[in-house]
Amino acid sequence: MLEIRFNKDEKGKSLITKVPIKKGEILHKIANYNQISSATFTSVQISKDINIEELYLGHLNHSCDPNIIIDTGNLEIRALKDIQSNEELTFFYPSTEWDMSTPFACKCGASQCLRIISGAKYLSIDVLSHYFINKHIDAMSYENGIIQSISQQKHEHQAFTVISASI
Repeated sequence: MLEIRFNKDEKGKSLITKVPIKKGEILHKIANYNQISSATFTSVQISKDINIEELYLGHLNHSCDPNIIIDTGNLEIRALKDIQSNEELTFFYPSTEWDMSTPFACKCGASQCLRIISGAKYLSIDVLSHYFINKHIDAMSYENGIIQSISQQKHEHQAFTVISASI
């Protein structure tokens, strides 16, 4: 179902799906991983102090318009939208990474591209609220001086939208 593809462009490697995937579908359960002491270029942060490396995770590229999420609470990769066969799988790196070991200039080409990807620590609550964000990133945002958590802001925004629509 998943294939690692070696590219001749600057991406290097990427992860491709060989079958169509529906929004919300679990693509992969993260099970055979190595816990590492500090973040690397291919690791994924799953809590405030824990980073892991795993075969498929290490080949996922970033996009500011991702088609998957890495749910670190359930250790799974899920489709954020319908994905076609042979499509590259991408996720929003700051959804798992607080302060990245290797920041980079983003070239995803999305209309809402953030240009520089360094981790959630460097993004505003407004930017983060547009994305799926894991609980450890939400908690770290709150601990680091943001008045309310991202999940609370999303909840209040949804409540405001419902109230506004009913007036």
